[in-house]
Amino acid sequence: MNRRRFLLLTACAALPGTARAATEEWQGRAMGADVTLRLHGASPVQARGFFAEAARLLAHVENLFSLHRDSDLVRLNRDGRLRFPAAGMVELLALSDRLHRATGGAFDPTVQPLWLARARGEDEATARALAGWQAVDWSQAEVRLTRPGMALTFNGLAQGWAADRLAEAAARHDLAELLIDAGEIRALGVRDWRVGLADAAGREHRRIRLRDRAVATSSPGGTLIGPHGLPHIVAPGGGVPLWDTISVSADSAALADGLSTALCLMPPKAACAAMARLPGCRIELAIAAQDAEFPDKMSSFCFT
Repeated sequence: MNRRRFLLLTACAALPGTARAATEEWQGRAMGADVTLRLHGASPVQARGFFAEAARLLAHVENLFSLHRDSDLVRLNRDGRLRFPAAGMVELLALSDRLHRATGGAFDPTVQPLWLARARGEDEATARALAGWQAVDWSQAEVRLTRPGMALTFNGLAQGWAADRLAEAAARHDLAELLIDAGEIRALGVRDWRVGLADAAGREHRRIRLRDRAVATSSPGGTLIGPHGLPHIVAPGGGVPLWDTISVSADSAALADGLSTALCLMPPKAACAAMARLPGCRIELAIAAQDAEFPDKMSSFCFT
């Protein structure tokens, strides 16, 4: 199950003078997820130019971060080092570092060996010993994984980062109204988009209006892995998620993407502290896991 089931694009609010504006739509894929782009008020020529650049950009994202082809990330994980990483790789390393610090270590791309052990039903102790963001040595000149057997995953960031790059491309094409649905949703322009926020079962809990902003939802139980059917979101220490569903909005889709992933693993007070370190981000929906020992299932805490 991908994140699309948790974000329901219900409708757009038509603005005066735009109700009859032409709509152009394009569909593709990136990082295992469907991508839909909806343009409003663009000429066919503008749309074709932008969609062509979007296809090239998404191919670039795959070449950087895919775990299923000979990408830069696969080479880094295989060799333990990558010289002169691409600018996009450095950007995600920097954002990972920011999120790791803000979330007290809950966001950690070094969980890939632990995820694989869980998916294969193998003992997780050895894989847990490989996790640790502090063991990643990175700069614009080189990335090194200093523990043999370490591996990174950017699956908690790459789709959002792709959405942000698509938004930048739209600006270069002078496109004013665009909706990007890449698992996360990012809206550009003055149009209000009404987005439904759903849990892992697809039940809608609330709707929000999105304008020049992004929203991402993580539901650990939405995808179960391994012979024991465990949540696909993995804590660096091997713990279980504390939240059934977390939705986060932010100015950046990558930030919303990574933060919604990390918050699933954090108790309320720690989550509040993380939010205080990341101004401009907002928790739009928080549903506690059934076995979480919180005062109430829709704990308000800082989630307003």
